[in-house]
Amino acid sequence: MLASIVLGALLAYLFEDTRYFGWMAWGKTFGINGFSVDLYVIKFSLSFTINITLSQLITVPIGLIVYSAAGKSL
Repeated sequence: MLASIVLGALLAYLFEDTRYFGWMAWGKTFGINGFSVDLYVIKFSLSFTINITLSQLITVPIGLIVYSAAGKSL
């Protein structure tokens, strides 16, 4: 699963500026951005965002199919 997510992100990065495959890099980012706590001595901040692209939505089901097929042969 992690390999298919990383492969989808790589494909989105590679095809970002191409003419015919630029749609694969389209995506959305959502999450919590910029929660910070200042205790005068210690200051820390926390943010959590997820970026999902169309290429990841394509590679994740393919990764599941490959994983289920490879799992049967093990």
